[in-house]
Amino acid sequence: MVSALFALALLAALTAPVVLRLRRGSGLVTGRDGRLSTSTTLALAWTVILIWLLLVILAYGLTAGGGTAYFQGADGPLSSLNDVYLPLLGGPYLAMIGAKTVVGTRVENGSMAKPAPKPTVGGRRPLRELISNDSGRTDLVDLQYVALGVVTMLYVVLFFLTDVRAGLPRLPAEMWALTGAPAGAYLVNKLATRANPVVTDVGVRDGVLTVEGGGFTEPRLTVDDVPLPVTADPLTGALTAPLPPAIRPPFTVVVTSRGLRGDPYRYEPQQEPQQEPQPEPQAQPQPERAAAQGG
Repeated sequence: MVSALFALALLAALTAPVVLRLRRGSGLVTGRDGRLSTSTTLALAWTVILIWLLLVILAYGLTAGGGTAYFQGADGPLSSLNDVYLPLLGGPYLAMIGAKTVVGTRVENGSMAKPAPKPTVGGRRPLRELISNDSGRTDLVDLQYVALGVVTMLYVVLFFLTDVRAGLPRLPAEMWALTGAPAGAYLVNKLATRANPVVTDVGVRDGVLTVEGGGFTEPRLTVDDVPLPVTADPLTGALTAPLPPAIRPPFTVVVTSRGLRGDPYRYEPQQEPQQEPQPEPQAQPQPERAAAQGG
């Protein structure tokens, strides 16, 4: 019981600086597009957990374990490190390195667009970006990668807390597949992703529709399936088009580039909060004039 409490305290001490760093700004786990990187986040999480496991085992061995003899033997506390835990860590790191290489190469040769994300308050990105694509829609491959990774981490942490003395939990050698297989699928998904145009923001002002995003090569723009004449800004890459009076929000914007259709973007203008009417100031009663002197 005491060992488990010490392990939890050490886990909190390790994760607290990381969480505080991410709260000040998520640049540590963002990709080249400024969004949260799924592969980087999971690789960082597995690194923290493995460092925590090794530190707790080291502290136990030097105190209650009796010294160096605790670490020796075929069934020592680190016996499954090479067979199970290093492969568990290797899958997310291979996915991170491979994804960065693939995305960087495709962006440089123009076969993939990475539009700038919407600005956030305080520099913190929403966690939903871990399981969504560039358009903000949930990606099934990213979802299974994150879900299986989190379940495997919980499995390791909880089984370790039940018996700290035993060292690294005796997991099946095939356990690496719970991170390796999803990491491989995640990387293949990066390779197979087409260079679809991505819409990140839509605005309307003075009857002119502005569409921001990326991948707008030879674009065609439709609003509620109505094609509009489009003009591309050479500096920002944003698309502008006159909005017919008959089309009123909310509406759906779709951009097609070189025959590739982007995800539909639903535009719903935010309503400004109505201000409560201020009560009219009440007339202050005038003091009665003082009676004439000598009256």
